Amino acid sequence: MSEARRPDERLPPWKDPRAEPYIRIENVTKKFGDFVAVNNVSLNIYRQEMFCLLGGSGSGKTTLLRMLAGFEDATSGKITIDGVDMTGIPPYKRPVNMMFQSYALFPHMTVEQNVAFGLKMDGLPKAEIGKRVKDMLGLVQLTQFARRKPHQLSGGQRQRVALARALVKQPKLLLLDEPLGALDKKLREQTQFEIINIQDKLGITFVIVTHDQEEAMTLSSRIGVMRDGRIVQTGTPNEIYEYPASRFVADFIGSVNIFAGRVAEEDSDHVIIESAEAGQPLFIDHGIASAPEAQVWVAVRPEKVNLTRADPKLANNVAQGVVQNIAYMGDLSVYQIRLDSGKLLRVTQPNQHRHADDRVTWDERVYVHWHPGSCVVLMS
Repeated sequence: MSEARRPDERLPPWKDPRAEPYIRIENVTKKFGDFVAVNNVSLNIYRQEMFCLLGGSGSGKTTLLRMLAGFEDATSGKITIDGVDMTGIPPYKRPVNMMFQSYALFPHMTVEQNVAFGLKMDGLPKAEIGKRVKDMLGLVQLTQFARRKPHQLSGGQRQRVALARALVKQPKLLLLDEPLGALDKKLREQTQFEIINIQDKLGITFVIVTHDQEEAMTLSSRIGVMRDGRIVQTGTPNEIYEYPASRFVADFIGSVNIFAGRVAEEDSDHVIIESAEAGQPLFIDHGIASAPEAQVWVAVRPEKVNLTRADPKLANNVAQGVVQNIAYMGDLSVYQIRLDSGKLLRVTQPNQHRHADDRVTWDERVYVHWHPGSCVVLMS
């Protein structure tokens, strides 16, 4: 029996059986000769989502985005936007706009002329164009730069001009291809939050392609992780990070320690994994659907590992080793511990105090341990 919900409780649309997907990608395949760029992908994206397609080079994410835009035709399958089948509909007739990584601004035009260009091509009245451009420049905080040309702007400002030009036509769907790739790290972080605020104000559905895991985690309501033309996992940033479906996803999203092992004991409320790499039994405080003696892998994130000089006196999830490397990152320090088993373990610890003379240092012998709930058991 399902748990009763309060009348005012809202489910995320992807969990609400009553919600209708805004974009339906159904069994879509794209081939270039014998090469399969997108392989039988099915995906639902909901209205007002900020959805990220995340993957490495050649994973198929940009090809899928271009099919949404109409720049590529699917070899097979169907794409529907707002209930309308997009098969055979050219890009300029789709309720979609696309922002490219290069921004593609007209160098001879001012900021306001760049933003107004698409509206002029659509034949809108001059007064309507003027109002929309003014409102949009205000939204992206570029009003004072309206008369400048692209070469007179910073990289972040040019990025906002491109975003304003894409949004001013009021598309139902905005596609962004590596939108922040040309920005430095600090400016990229700042712009991520600006994009979130703009999307929240306008309520437009965004689909973003990126290879940057941190960018996807910051921007998205959900992430679709792609590999070899397929979507291997879809979920919220928290679900993807904390509950990866495979070793590939666990390793691709952030840093992770992975121990190979076999199931030694399995019950409804716990499982014990024998692992030569850990040098100790690994205890997980929940059951898994696995046969006895099955080969599995246990993933533990570096920030969930405790590092101590003293023996924690634990029966499981503890190992000894020697500090091999330390990287000071300002807000945190990264330790590489060579375990007695020979495996190299990564541990991160926040630097909470400015003066910490008792910090663990190079070549020290230490203990590492973690909570049974911090482990994720992976079958593949």
